[in-house]
This record gives sequence, C-alpha cells and structure tokens, in this order.
Amino acid sequence: MPTEVILPKVDMDMTTGKVSAWHVKEGDVVKKGQLLFEIETDKSAMEIEAPAAGVVRGLARVGVAIPVGQAVAYVLAEGEALPVMKTAAITAPAAGMLKAAEVPMVVVANGTGLRATPLARRLARQKGLALSTIAGSGPRGRIIAVDIEKAVVAPSTPGSAMAATFASGSYELKPLDGMRRIIAQRLQHSKQTVPHFYLTVTCVLDNLQIIRERLNGAAPRGPDKSPLWKLSVNDFVVKALGVALQRVPDANVTWSDEGILQHRASDVGVAVSVEGGLFTPVVRSVEDKSLSQISLEIKDMAARARMRKLQPFEYQGGTSAVSNLGMYGIEEFAAIINPPQATILAVGVGAEAFMPVDGKPVLKTLMKCTLSCDHRAVDGALGAQLLAVFKQLIEEPALMLA
Repeated sequence: MPTEVILPKVDMDMTTGKVSAWHVKEGDVVKKGQLLFEIETDKSAMEIEAPAAGVVRGLARVGVAIPVGQAVAYVLAEGEALPVMKTAAITAPAAGMLKAAEVPMVVVANGTGLRATPLARRLARQKGLALSTIAGSGPRGRIIAVDIEKAVVAPSTPGSAMAATFASGSYELKPLDGMRRIIAQRLQHSKQTVPHFYLTVTCVLDNLQIIRERLNGAAPRGPDKSPLWKLSVNDFVVKALGVALQRVPDANVTWSDEGILQHRASDVGVAVSVEGGLFTPVVRSVEDKSLSQISLEIKDMAARARMRKLQPFEYQGGTSAVSNLGMYGIEEFAAIINPPQATILAVGVGAEAFMPVDGKPVLKTLMKCTLSCDHRAVDGALGAQLLAVFKQLIEEPALMLA
C-alpha cells in the first residue's frame, strides 16, 4: 500500500500549510529520511523527510494552502500504483481556476460557527474579505469559492463593516496574511482574558555601560580580527530578568485552570520584529548562560526569525519575555502578555537625565522598564518584588554572577 506523505501539524495554531519548495521531482527514487520538501506555515518554514523508501509520486503544487493531515505526495514501493487523488493541492489546475465542486469538502470552524472550504478561506484572505460578511451557498451554508468571487464582483458589497464607514476609493485595502491574523487573534484573546496590571521602575545604567564597554573590549577576536561577540544592553536585560525569576521563583509561573505551573528554568522570550509582524523566540535556561552565549543565541534566532526559519519549539512556551523598543527612541510603554507566559517586560530607551544624588542634580543614563503581570498568577506585591530584583541586577550587573 502506498505510503502517504502528509502535511504535518508543526504549530499549535496551524490549520493549513503550504509546500514552499520540493527537493525531489515526480518519479524520483527516494530513501527513507531523505529531504523531500519544505513546508511554510503562518509562522515558520521547516524541512520534511521521506517516511519510507520508494518512488515519490503525486507531488502537491507549491504555494497552495493545504489542510493539516492531508497527503501532499505518496511513496510507492515496487509494483504499487498511485491511488485516486483526493487532495485539491494535487489535482488542482492553475490557481483561481477551481470550481466549487472540485474542492474537497473539508470544513474548518473558526469558533464562530462559520463554515468554509480551505480554498474559500484562502481566497478571502487574499482579497481582504471577512467571511462573516459573506453568505455561503454550499451545503449547510458552507462558504465556497464561488461565494468569494461573487463578493469581489459585487461593487456594493463592502469587505467588512469597518470598510463601509469610509468612502469608496478613499483607502487601499491590504489583505491580512496568516501571521498578522494569528498575532491579532492571540493578543486580542490575551487582552480580553488575562487580567493585566503594570509596574514601572527607572533603572540607572551607568555601571552597566561601563561593564558592557569593558567586556566588549575584551571579547575574543576571530581570524579577521573582528570580535566574536558584542553585548547589547538588551542582552543584560534578558540575563537580569532570567536571574530575577530564579531569585523570585513564585513569579516564574504560568496560570492554568488546573493550577499554577511553577517552572524550574528561566525561559525568556525576546520579541523580534519581522516583516508583517513579530516573533518571540525563547532563550532557554537563561540563568545558566553567559552574557555572550545569550547575545549570540538572540542574534542567531532573530536572523532566522526574519527568514521564517525558526522551528516551532524555538518560539513556543517560555515563562516571561522582553520587548525592547529603546532602539526606536520610545521612552516608556506597556506590552501585552503573550500566553502561556505570566509576565512581559517592556524596555524603553536609555537616555541621559538629571536625578538627585545627595541633594544635588547628577547627570545619569536612565531606562524605564514596565512589567506587565497576569494578576491570576502574579499579584502586585510579587510583581513588585520581581521588578525590584531586576532593577538591582541591572544597576549592579556583577550581582548576576553572585
């Protein structure tokens, strides 16, 4: 019996994915474990290997949205025939030419009762249409591809109730991609269901800047005489937060309906801006890593995040996170918690300002940090304790090693 090569679920939010590149051709002989194709999801890209040895047939088209669990190819042993195709991805002609009857009846619910075929959902995303504004003509009110095309043709049909409030032609509609939709859904859900409260401190960076300059000056050099690493203020922030979570372990937690999860390691996410959204790759066991290790790891994951090359385990989980907008000159802000984390630290710019020292104004470099807390798991006093330890570590970085 032919071995199915299915589209795997590589992300907890994933319902569909796309083959972004095949590394074999139709009819090639492959070995078990050989690289077959690359999959593109809303958040990442990863490589998929052959589940068996044989001849690969029935390759899905590149760039077509395919439901999780559906076959994208088959591996045939000697004497086996290709089964009857059951996937739109394999049998489809050119994009946009499918008829409704040719689309597999796979229904994806979005939690609001809407029913639509995968093709209809993809077309709606591409054209910037809200499914809630479209009447389905398929079985049991299912929205099919032809319904999307009708909505596009009808000039009086607005893309959404929001668009209807603006004059036609006064704006350009930019369709939402999968990443932006997931970010919107997750953060909206967080803000609506997680009781946020905020605590702010002002940290003096003078000692940190001196130590940072010394460490960067002493960094080992490569063959081209360039330093092998260069520490940023953000590297110190990530390290300080990880150590603080160890010294205030009751804040190193996650809320769940069954109880509060007490974490042993400090796994700290670092918000990385990418085209069309952001990723929060997680630095694991921050408390056990040197500043140079943290710096190199963040740079590596940030680069791969921008290329959509992160693996799901690299950005899932985490116990807290850092969002730093200081490089944009932002003085102070409050970030939205990214579940399952219970806290997130928003970091502003380090700027010179006068502060009183022994009754006299002294010029210092000050940085405001705001901790957002999930009040279900971290109450006010506990959050204040965590932030106080963090401030102490930032202002006396040598204490991170104590």
